[in-house]
Amino acid sequence: MKVKSTRKISYRTISLPENLYRALEQKIEKTGFANVSQFVAFVMRTILSDSSESDAEKKVKARLKSLGYLSG
Repeated sequence: MKVKSTRKISYRTISLPENLYRALEQKIEKTGFANVSQFVAFVMRTILSDSSESDAEKKVKARLKSLGYLSG
């Protein structure tokens, strides 16, 4: 049986330069991300979940490569 959380999530706004936002919109078109906010939240959670910055960077790079954003 699944229990619903009664904790309400609050959100904050983060500003990005318009050209960066548009570039991210284009990059996520054919991915599982519904929008730029979802993608940015994924990247931030990935970085924060790792204790070591170098491990976080490797994880993000691996995910971005699997999504076709990075080559090599």
